[in-house]
Amino acid sequence: MINENLHKKPAALDRQKHRNLKLDRTARDMSRNRSLNAFFIAAGEFAEACKDYPIVWVPAGKDAQGKQQVAPIVVFGLQAGQNLCIDAADRWRVRYVPAMLRTYPFAMARTSETELLLCIDEEWVGFSEEKGEPLFKADGAPSELTLGVQQQLEQLEGDIERTRRYGEILVEKQLLRDMQFDATMPDGQKIHVDGFLTIDDDKMNKLSDADLLALTKSGLMGLVHAHQISLSNMNRLAEWQAERTAATAAAEATKPAA
Repeated sequence: MINENLHKKPAALDRQKHRNLKLDRTARDMSRNRSLNAFFIAAGEFAEACKDYPIVWVPAGKDAQGKQQVAPIVVFGLQAGQNLCIDAADRWRVRYVPAMLRTYPFAMARTSETELLLCIDEEWVGFSEEKGEPLFKADGAPSELTLGVQQQLEQLEGDIERTRRYGEILVEKQLLRDMQFDATMPDGQKIHVDGFLTIDDDKMNKLSDADLLALTKSGLMGLVHAHQISLSNMNRLAEWQAERTAATAAAEATKPAA
């Protein structure tokens, strides 16, 4: 899946155009990650992601039949363009990093219901023809690096499809409601975050035993529980927001007068 906030120049990996291209695994550029205040995760990531981030859902357009879609995301920051999960030294301050960020600069594009195309972000600083591991062998066949990434992304795409189906169930059963989060910083600043969707506990409690059993067997109840556990991480984001605000104020105070 290509993410427009991450993949700035996506292109299908081509054995002719990219024949001599290499990937430098040591290359590092966190500039795009720093401006991400939320990011998609798949169902298989909930168990680990809930330990580090708030997990919520957001509207994700409509499918070909006009049905409303939703997608789960992890929240990185409480303001647009803000990632509180990256520290001043450009390091992740959390243990788990979403799969799509870990597989960047590669991605999969779906060309049909049964066909996937391996893509790269041609603007990634780690791509060159001079340094790194080749994407293709001398005879033009995909390298072990490319084959390994492709397999990993194909598995992720399968998990993404499973995630979409879970979202369809949540919408169909009307188990989501609007969510908002309010916090007051030590300096008195008030933070209000909305636009997210959370599980509607009242509607969940009114489900029949048969529906609950079906949701449990499908694996969806595991995601619901991980989501509920994760919401306490909103308070940690508020704490990190206060720390960043204080650090910024302290830096401003030490600046020499103009």
